[in-house]
Amino acid sequence: MSFYAAEQAPGRLNRSELAVPGSQPDMFEKAAKSDVDVIFLDLEDAVAPDEKEQARKNIIKALNEVDWGKKSMSVRINGLDTHYMYRDVVDVVEQAGERLDLIMVPKVGTASDVYAVDMMVTQIEDAKSYKKRIGFEHIIETALGMQNVSEIAAASKRNESLHFGVADYAASTRARTTIIGGVNKDYAVLTDPDENGQRENHWGDMWHYALARMVVAARANGLRPIDGPFGDFKDPDGYKAAAYRAAVLGCEGKWAIHPSQIALANEVMSPSDAEITKAQRILEAMKQAEADGKGAVSLDGRLIDYASIRQAEVLVEKAQQIAGG
Repeated sequence: MSFYAAEQAPGRLNRSELAVPGSQPDMFEKAAKSDVDVIFLDLEDAVAPDEKEQARKNIIKALNEVDWGKKSMSVRINGLDTHYMYRDVVDVVEQAGERLDLIMVPKVGTASDVYAVDMMVTQIEDAKSYKKRIGFEHIIETALGMQNVSEIAAASKRNESLHFGVADYAASTRARTTIIGGVNKDYAVLTDPDENGQRENHWGDMWHYALARMVVAARANGLRPIDGPFGDFKDPDGYKAAAYRAAVLGCEGKWAIHPSQIALANEVMSPSDAEITKAQRILEAMKQAEADGKGAVSLDGRLIDYASIRQAEVLVEKAQQIAGG
């Protein structure tokens, strides 16, 4: 291991993250009673320009009055290039900062964007004498943001997670797609003809590189990588497939843009009983190996060593976090 050890973000359960428009307060109570881990009340894309001010008031009232239980609460502010952003930060943090856990910053392009929001939040927290520090979630959804993702991830002690915003990222990179998440039939490999002249078409994941790059930046800086939206909420199988791909790459959560996607995210992003049992057996086997003066041991016909311990500990820790959440 490197001598440098990244400081880990708070161990917040973040398997599922539900988007709730601030302009639709009738959805707040239902969201509060759901099984989602994190809720972000949205002031950005889901709110029309002439509804921004009222949506902000709705969110402040809801943060103060709705019983959100143990859920982590976030607010997605408007972009730094809009005139809504400063009032989003000032009003929400000043008037409801004690119940706010996170601020979601959209379309983050540079580390300076993070610094700007950090400066504002710090001044408000100091002025209000808040004892709890509000964390940051950053959406990587532009070519500029992806180019600078490592610097963004390291830009503030408040940083907790990076999120892949696939729709705006597709627009920013001018990708030839109009779907939100999922796969594209044109992103495929055509095999050479076999002996019968037949060829097979293997679809690929056009978002693999972008998501993998974001995961590396997040993990290198102790942050949680979270996969973003999957637009077709009537396709649970497609959603789960996308979530599994993200989980395999290292993501620990995924957005839910519809309540029906919450259970799917929680299922995919939670270790199975079989995985937990295997992880516990690995820890027990390695404990015995240490007692016998060995650095590695065989379990079920496979070699396990100290790297296996670290993998197993992550799974067991997640299971304990879920059980306590």
